[in-house]
Amino acid sequence: MRRKITLKHIARELDVSISTVSKALKNSEEISRDTKEKIQAFARLYNYKPNNIAISLKNKRTKNIGVVIPDIVHHFFTTVFRGIEKYANQKGYNVIVCVSDESFDKEVINMEMLANGSIDGFIVALSAETQQRNDFNHLREITEQGIPLVLFDRVTDEIECDKVIINDEEAACEAVERLILSGKKNIALFTTESYLNVSEKRTMGYLKALRKHNIPIREELILKLPFQFENENLSEKFFKEQSFDAVLSVNEIFAIRGMRLAQKYGFRIPQDIAFVGFTDGILSKNSMPTLTSVAQHGEQMGALAAEMLIEKVEQQNEENDKGNYQTKIIKASLIERESTLLNS
Repeated sequence: MRRKITLKHIARELDVSISTVSKALKNSEEISRDTKEKIQAFARLYNYKPNNIAISLKNKRTKNIGVVIPDIVHHFFTTVFRGIEKYANQKGYNVIVCVSDESFDKEVINMEMLANGSIDGFIVALSAETQQRNDFNHLREITEQGIPLVLFDRVTDEIECDKVIINDEEAACEAVERLILSGKKNIALFTTESYLNVSEKRTMGYLKALRKHNIPIREELILKLPFQFENENLSEKFFKEQSFDAVLSVNEIFAIRGMRLAQKYGFRIPQDIAFVGFTDGILSKNSMPTLTSVAQHGEQMGALAAEMLIEKVEQQNEENDKGNYQTKIIKASLIERESTLLNS
């Protein structure tokens, strides 16, 4: 088998410098025609292939983007990833995705592994445990190393970097207002603990809409569920003990399970209880009845995050505008379906 040759081998065989070989293989005008032809012919003869890793290290570019998401099953995150990959591929970048599975430790391990020369920058949605622990040192270390970082959806104000989010508070407020205008007055909220920043903002929007329409806030109608909702005892107790005519859910899984329990206890949807959820994923479109949803436009969010990151990566070898960070907000939209009375 013919051994793999390097720039160094070619330079030694032809008694020229490595720089001359490199320039000749790139067809540089700095090298004479005779020297270029000789070097290029030798490279063809020995089937020389450039070492892309070495080239990337020299240029400080790998053309790889690292993406860390909390959950691969969640429809929203898959659409964001699709948007990232589509835009990145168009710009000549590859995408390496890791799943933290809502674990702080996995998030840290994944980022440490990829930061070791494998990628040019990160696009990350924070895990639930990271937000619960309020520990962002691993992100701070990434930015201090000069590695570009874009946070999306689940973000933190503790880290200075580019961010892409939706208008969570405004979207929740608008959804609740539409329920109120359709005649609903006893509106429940299915949410998570407030350490999840998107849930907190959607809760703020829910409360804002009630205050705006002078509807009393009833704490007993706010049901806080674990983000990995496995046990339905809490929600079953809620349906047995509380009286409500509509539900805003911070995600589609809580909403779908809520509709299932409503039907189990004989409530008609939407006549007795109307439901609105966030995400607008596959479950929303195929549930019985179909779920009115706040569309988060994940693919658009992913493409925008990729655009912001690649712009930062390609500015690094020019003027590093550290501190010039942006938070871009994508406007959500309400998709009306059978689970509400909004079309009546």
